[in-house]
Amino acid sequence: MTRIVAGSAGGRTLQVPRNGTRPTSERVREALFSRLEHLGVVGGARVLDLYAGSGALGLEAASRGAARVTLVESAKAAAQLCRRNAGALGLGDRVDVVAAKVQTYLAGPPPAGAAPADLVLLDPPYDVTEEDLAAVLALLAPAAARTEPAPDGAPAQTAWLAPDGAPARTTWLAPDAVVVVERSKRSPEPTWPAGLAPFDDRGYGDTAVWFAEPVGDQG
Repeated sequence: MTRIVAGSAGGRTLQVPRNGTRPTSERVREALFSRLEHLGVVGGARVLDLYAGSGALGLEAASRGAARVTLVESAKAAAQLCRRNAGALGLGDRVDVVAAKVQTYLAGPPPAGAAPADLVLLDPPYDVTEEDLAAVLALLAPAAARTEPAPDGAPAQTAWLAPDGAPARTTWLAPDAVVVVERSKRSPEPTWPAGLAPFDDRGYGDTAVWFAEPVGDQG
């Protein structure tokens, strides 16, 4: 049985897909969100839960006061279950569910009018390889702000460039966002792209969790 740990839906039970997902245990979620709340990135946050599965991580964030949560899940049955869980918990008005592959979703533009994410949660299933995860993190990595002086001496304009210097199509992350990657302790540390830097890691039983933040110089 999987339950929401705390917040407005604390103690409520989640439905879990029969196969293909690996919900984060309550003990790990409790420890993880204690750390995130200490960092001040849950209440009022815009949250992306990638590889959502049952939605346990994103719905935990919504229960604890996140302003908006987007659950991205490629399996249609699991995505439907996410919608049912959000509605049953009374969180449906703050939760969006996207039935799509994570890489496909991130490769496109953010939804029109959507604010950048303050918190991104990634708990990939076992069949997601380290290479797949690296590709997702590269898509998620923020553009780096570059400031070029205007030819006429007017105030400089800020042009957003991707880490490789190409014009950026999208900016998924807020400047002070936190990106969380959860994996088995047997997994190596994720390969971090330019634009994302780890600042902490924790071990919870058989689970390893890495915390990263956007980085980039203005020049």
